[in-house]
Amino acid sequence: MRRLIALTAALIAAFVLAPGPVAALGTDGGFADHSRFTAALRDAFAGYWQTGRRGPQLDRLVEFWLRYHVVKGALAALVLAVLVPLGLRLARHRGKAALAGLAAVTGLGLLALVTVAANVQGALVPLSSLLPMVTGSEPLAGAPEPAVLGALVADFGRYHEVMAVIAAVLAIVLVTAAILLWRRFAATDAAERRTRRLLGALGTVTALTALAVLLVVVANATTAADPGPALRAFFDGGW
Repeated sequence: MRRLIALTAALIAAFVLAPGPVAALGTDGGFADHSRFTAALRDAFAGYWQTGRRGPQLDRLVEFWLRYHVVKGALAALVLAVLVPLGLRLARHRGKAALAGLAAVTGLGLLALVTVAANVQGALVPLSSLLPMVTGSEPLAGAPEPAVLGALVADFGRYHEVMAVIAAVLAIVLVTAAILLWRRFAATDAAERRTRRLLGALGTVTALTALAVLLVVVANATTAADPGPALRAFFDGGW
């Protein structure tokens, strides 16, 4: 169990520190530095906004961002893969320490699952995931060229389609987990009050999280069906 805990800690540290430098391997733009990346992105996107043509610099930035999300998503998936057996081992133990550890592992597992989903979305539709970094830039004032607007609307629609599908899968996973937790709650002897209390709390939190994710499915599906107004509101600061 100690090895699993140490591996989890190492993977979390890698998740925080590694994505930028790993994604920047083979590039010469210093993209691992966030301030330089943002400045380069705003300049490249302003040219796209004004001319309607994606230049090579914007393509390189989008490629970096895709790889960045791939690295983060892979590391988050590895964290989740280690947390599952760790949680199963803790579930077989009794005592306050084991129960507290199981609660912490469950919380980290849910966070890792959501992180995987967000990074899959970013990797599949990297251009739209970059938009928060360019909104509010001075060169973006005024209406974009129709060709740019059409391309951005289409990409923005795909961005929300992807999240709707990912969130639907995530909701199924969470509903299944909630059912398993409540079944274990029902099967636990009434004398084991702490265990029942923890299982009940975890089952409730998981079910509520599933409900929240279902709302995300509805919101993203709605936006994907008509992404134009949502994108305009996004650039107007409505988000």
